[in-house]
Amino acid sequence: MDDLEIIELYFLRDEHPIEETDKKYGKLCLNIAKNVLGNAYDAEECVNDTYLSVWNVIPPTRPNRFAAFISKIVRNLSIKRLDYNLANKRSRYLTVSFAELESVLSSDCIESKIEQEEIARKISAFLWKEKENARNVFIRRYYFFDSIGDIAEKYSYTESKVKNMLYRSRERLKAFLKNEGVEL
Repeated sequence: MDDLEIIELYFLRDEHPIEETDKKYGKLCLNIAKNVLGNAYDAEECVNDTYLSVWNVIPPTRPNRFAAFISKIVRNLSIKRLDYNLANKRSRYLTVSFAELESVLSSDCIESKIEQEEIARKISAFLWKEKENARNVFIRRYYFFDSIGDIAEKYSYTESKVKNMLYRSRERLKAFLKNEGVEL
């Protein structure tokens, strides 16, 4: 079943769109949640919460890209769950991912929601200018929180190549943001 048909089932308030969503995107959602939480039980709960959130948001929302829509929901719910579970502690992988980006975006440069949204738009513009393989590796690491090893395996790269690609992308992002007037 394609995404438009699944979304239409949500609008009809049919019982089957959650099953269809799980069939099509269950593994993706579970992978994202596990990468953030590092715990299968909590990851499954976040995936179930994701389906409930999608049920509550559609209608009235009609997402253009359902995979991106559901990925964003599960990612945000997983990060909230991590905050709840660990208070000031963080998952090792999540900490490493954020630590890698600290040199690009210090917490001092993000003060308001408006600034955050503007920086997000600039990062998106930067990523669209990147070569596809560099963009995919960057997104897998910093959006989906995949480990270096998982990324290397997925794209048939060595871990060293993935680390190098990420380093170069961070350096280009840093220069790009500086040129865009973002204080780092």
